[in-house]
Amino acid sequence: MALGFFDQFLSPTHLGIPLILIAMVYPWILYPSPSNRWLYNRLRILQGQFFYRFTQQLLLPHNQGGHKWALILMSLMVFLLSMNMLGLLPYTFTPTTQLSLNMGFAVPFWLATVIIGMRNQPTAALGHLLPEGTPVLLIPVLIIIETISFFIRPIALGVRLTANLTAGHLLIQLIAT
Repeated sequence: MALGFFDQFLSPTHLGIPLILIAMVYPWILYPSPSNRWLYNRLRILQGQFFYRFTQQLLLPHNQGGHKWALILMSLMVFLLSMNMLGLLPYTFTPTTQLSLNMGFAVPFWLATVIIGMRNQPTAALGHLLPEGTPVLLIPVLIIIETISFFIRPIALGVRLTANLTAGHLLIQLIAT
């Protein structure tokens, strides 16, 4: 049976169940769960040290106000890392090569940053729509163009991420054959 190079990116199913659901739920086994025990085993200590060091490095350049994003950023990083590591195993499926997963992450995170930016600093957030020193005749046109590009940004980023992951996996597939 001859398969094309791009057949590896189809969303596989087994007995009518999409495997993307199983692949997304599987890494949750690796996440630490709360416990009332006083002593932890070596795996829990290593996980705790990894999370502490990783969060410390991730939030090093930010001020104290940015540290409230630690939990969601850490969860996102661990999820994406485990999804991509799962895709390196032979005969498995990488969910991050699907546009639906990338857009599912891109749009809510983009919308959250836009809403928080508009709430906390509305003049600075709206100031990006008009460059400084713009001639008066170009102001309405530039505001429309910048608004359209502002709303297209998460779509473009999601498509670019999917294309880059697909190209990387396709290159690995080409080299392997």
